[in-house]
Amino acid sequence: MYTATVILAAVLGVAVIAMGAVYLIGPAANAKGFGLPEWPEGALAAWLNIKGIRDLAMGVAVLVMLAAAGPHALGWYLLVAAVVPIGDAVIVLRNGGSKVLAWAMHGGTAAVVVAVAAVLLLAG
Repeated sequence: MYTATVILAAVLGVAVIAMGAVYLIGPAANAKGFGLPEWPEGALAAWLNIKGIRDLAMGVAVLVMLAAAGPHALGWYLLVAAVVPIGDAVIVLRNGGSKVLAWAMHGGTAAVVVAVAAVLLLAG
């Protein structure tokens, strides 16, 4: 199970990098999937790139932590990083966004990240 969890952590890192790239390349086209009811338009749409950069950096950090510091250190990083999808869920809910996306996507992501972190920390 430990090896599978390490592989899952690497896959999560790559997936988060991909999400970041998608938000950098076509932020407006992907923004509705975040769950908020409205998005900035025109010059204000540049705010959407913040999610892209954040996700890209977090995904790269997962892979760097795994390669340079090992699975146990990655577990600690993931435990802290779980705050991000929790925060995203709170932002969506507080702004009248989709409850389904807030709980299923952001909440689900946080749960998976915490579960992977727990296995890495307890087994390492």
